[in-house]
Amino acid sequence: MRRQQVITQTVWIALVTLTMLAEPVFAQREECTSAVVGPTATTSGAPILWKNRDTNILSNRVVFVDEQPFTYLALVNGDDPSGRRCFAGLNSEGFAIMNTVAYNLPDVAGEAKDLEGTIMADALRTCRTVDDFASYLKANQGKHLGSLANFGVIDAQGRAAIFEAHNHGFSMLDTADMAAGYLVNTNFARTGEEGEGGGYLRFERATTLFEDLGGSKIPFETILTKFSRDIGHALMRRPTWEEMALVSADKPVWISTRDSIDKYHTSATVVIEGRQPGVGDSVATMWVLPGEPLCAVAVPLWVEAQSCPDVLSQGEPDAAMWAESLRIKKIVRPFSEGHKNEYLNLTPLVNRDGGFRAHLDTGEAEILKLTSEFLQTAHSPMEYRTFQESMTQRALHALRSVGEPKSDTKALTKIIVSDAS
Repeated sequence: MRRQQVITQTVWIALVTLTMLAEPVFAQREECTSAVVGPTATTSGAPILWKNRDTNILSNRVVFVDEQPFTYLALVNGDDPSGRRCFAGLNSEGFAIMNTVAYNLPDVAGEAKDLEGTIMADALRTCRTVDDFASYLKANQGKHLGSLANFGVIDAQGRAAIFEAHNHGFSMLDTADMAAGYLVNTNFARTGEEGEGGGYLRFERATTLFEDLGGSKIPFETILTKFSRDIGHALMRRPTWEEMALVSADKPVWISTRDSIDKYHTSATVVIEGRQPGVGDSVATMWVLPGEPLCAVAVPLWVEAQSCPDVLSQGEPDAAMWAESLRIKKIVRPFSEGHKNEYLNLTPLVNRDGGFRAHLDTGEAEILKLTSEFLQTAHSPMEYRTFQESMTQRALHALRSVGEPKSDTKALTKIIVSDAS
């Protein structure tokens, strides 16, 4: 009862000395959360890649790149649609890749850096397997490589691994060698300098989410719809969505998401369910949440479609689906001064009257259901193209139906320290 009274009568902001709990602040704010899941650990028997991309560049796109020898889908910056710099992607051979920056790997002054996007685009164009990517890294080692990253890769054979790569070497971690069958990653390398790097709180939280599954097989849907939107904290208690359902729609409930998986700087989520090894007609699906996950609706894409819907790839200054998610983002994150953008108002998402997340979840659940049914049979490129276009239009319609809240989302009243009692 005490907990309910606190949450329904006042704003709930967890007051903790941020300088003690916050992760190191890096200039480019590449603070991604990711996981690589091997086929033995998934419900479908296909490997999975997950990346929550955290960056200052909040407007992204997904583009189809018609290259040789392999075509590919790529998540790119909104102002750089060429596809030659990619931050997660899938190619026509079932090879997929993503990265997180690893700040504790060797970094030599004066050498090339920040070229991971170019490396991944090049890998999508030329690699068929995990072993191909290992060969690529070996062939390109040296001061001009420009890598300081954990690369997650999967292939059509069911291989799933992480490469902790810097300019002069790399270490490969194979999910097949892990008891749990998966690897979680943030912004440090396991083979890097111990205790350095970043993202330790997000790593702990993501690890807990996976462990809470109790060793059961992992469905991609759980990663896509739950883990990507997680606002939990490894050290502090947060209000639950069940508690938020008791809150009046005009009572702001603020939390800082600086060390959460879903955060202000999350520009997109990509979850790639790879091909099932040994199944000849299996296809890989690239699921995308365009924008901050809490403000977005997931859509499926296929390289087999040989195109990407315009609402994800075209438009100025933003692709339509990013434009809508950025609009919704301002409802729950109305502040722009300094670090105030890290504060999220939970009330518009879920409240006593419903909140807009329930509406978006309903639309997303329908997309997931229709996609599951669609994938029961083989299809032509045109059929893939038509279906993904239909799903993106459904998602866009759901986003556009989210209106502005009636109450003042910037209102600040009494502040209470969150506790678990």
